[in-house]
Amino acid sequence: MGKSGESMDMDSVYRDYEKLVYRFLYSHTHDAEWSRELMQETFLRAVYSISRYDGTCKLSVWLCQIAKHILYQELRKRKQMETVGLADYLIDDSAPDGETSILKQERKMELYRAIHLLPELEREVVLYRITGELSFREIGEILGRSENWGRTVFYRAKQKIREELKKYE
Repeated sequence: MGKSGESMDMDSVYRDYEKLVYRFLYSHTHDAEWSRELMQETFLRAVYSISRYDGTCKLSVWLCQIAKHILYQELRKRKQMETVGLADYLIDDSAPDGETSILKQERKMELYRAIHLLPELEREVVLYRITGELSFREIGEILGRSENWGRTVFYRAKQKIREELKKYE
């Protein structure tokens, strides 16, 4: 294989480096499925940008740089689109023990009221996510949409839920 990206056979690059890139990602995520998804995205991006590989670093380093960039993008997305956890709305640590269960039940009702007010599709996405604990990829598959669509719908629905819950504060 030459140094120029244009003369590389990406099938052999994949075979030669898939385990290395997977192990690199797994060492950061500790999640086999997510690491495989990120690895696939890494090689997809490598295919599209192979002409920019100039050989100034090892190919393995270049691929791991792509993988790291993708991982950081995904971590930023996940941070921005945190799950609306029931615990966020159910527990008030400042309440005395006797009041805690009453407050939990009230907050649970407020949360489900807010979810019920969502349009049907948004409601379905939220319920799959918080009660079924499904991934965005799984939600997209169930509803015949993409993973990013699921993330976007969930994020927008979460904003609506937060606005609705402000009314109960």
